[in-house]
Amino acid sequence: MPNTDQKPIISAIIIAGVLIAGAILLKGSKPSATANIPIKDAGTTVTALAPVGASDRVIGNPQAKVTLVMYEDFQCPFCGKFFKESEETIRSTYVQTGSVQFVYRDFAFLGPESDRAAQAARCAGDQGKFWEYHDYLFTHQSGENQGAFADPSLKSFAKNLGLNSATFNGCLDAGKYVQVINDAKNEGGTAGVTGTPKGFILVGGKVVDTIDGAEPFTTVKTKLDSALK
Repeated sequence: MPNTDQKPIISAIIIAGVLIAGAILLKGSKPSATANIPIKDAGTTVTALAPVGASDRVIGNPQAKVTLVMYEDFQCPFCGKFFKESEETIRSTYVQTGSVQFVYRDFAFLGPESDRAAQAARCAGDQGKFWEYHDYLFTHQSGENQGAFADPSLKSFAKNLGLNSATFNGCLDAGKYVQVINDAKNEGGTAGVTGTPKGFILVGGKVVDTIDGAEPFTTVKTKLDSALK
């Protein structure tokens, strides 16, 4: 006759074996801790920041250790503030010395004059004056969608900068860069951009920090210096 006192022990061993096997199966079915997890950077989820390409407006050393990608809207008052208080200094102290490559990307989301201003800057770029026009726009903001960046004004800006008016006007009237500006905004949305100015600081093609809003130059300087170490 079998020893009945062993039944509870045998049952416990069987149950424990089943639980351990189940735990192993569950563990094996879990995804890797790094699989499909978006990068989190200073409050911005970066799912896919487009690499620097031919459609970008770029200044600075292409071999620079650090790349700063800025998404901006020419009508955005905070972009205007950032341009005057930080961007100009970034370009003169980091870009001109070759330590940082600066990439401008359009995120024209504030209305029709944002779109047209972005297109106009590209048309100016056809004549080698994208950055002059870029700077002119940021220093001539006057409200949003109230006519400051309507076509007549944009054409007047081009004339003031010495551009060939017929060529510039033809480019703007034809909507040559409509799709480019739309694509840039869509790419920004994919990267998690919801407002401007928004910057991504990259080292070796990877985001190491972000610029969130019209941050003062002292704050941006700290981030760039850290990335350059």
